[in-house]
Amino acid sequence: MRILMAEDDPVSRKLLEISLSRWGHEAVSVADGDAAWDVLQRPDRPLMAVLDLMMPGLSGIDVCRKVRAAGGAPIHILMLTTLSDKRAIVEALEAGAYDYVTKPFTPEELRARIAAGVRVVELENRLADRVRELEKANAELKELRGIIPMCSYCKKVRSDQNFWERVEGYISTRTGAKVSHGVCPECTEKFMRDDPDLMKPAK
Repeated sequence: MRILMAEDDPVSRKLLEISLSRWGHEAVSVADGDAAWDVLQRPDRPLMAVLDLMMPGLSGIDVCRKVRAAGGAPIHILMLTTLSDKRAIVEALEAGAYDYVTKPFTPEELRARIAAGVRVVELENRLADRVRELEKANAELKELRGIIPMCSYCKKVRSDQNFWERVEGYISTRTGAKVSHGVCPECTEKFMRDDPDLMKPAK
């Protein structure tokens, strides 16, 4: 997973880059809050960010607030802090951070926190995909409830691409439903009454 990592200390930043790479992630590394916010405004922005709480320019909390105010795809934010003041941690969580790690931390702890964040991001992505599928299905159902252009003679239906297709195919394409064929009583009397073979029950 691509993970934004914002840390103003160059030594800590390099160690974090190496650790993320070793754990199979791609680190997008910046040195201050302004640069972090620039990255998080891009269309291809990472869906997870590790932000130092205190940085030059925008703080980690400032970046977090801007991300939440901007909306769009959710970004899982993990805050790094050396502060022992619990009020700062509460402020970060209220600003929209999902989790935090207090420095100095062990690599095992950071790896576990990041792994938990990756699981959350993956679940959110699957949920978003499911919502899109349901919205598409709902739109198709609305289309079926609207006016359907049908040929008065052959009863074929005109699709959105201006192709004429059998009504069975039209319904199946938009709903996934399979169409079975039978003969209603009226058509049985009208078309099959004079043919003894057609009136025989199927074996």
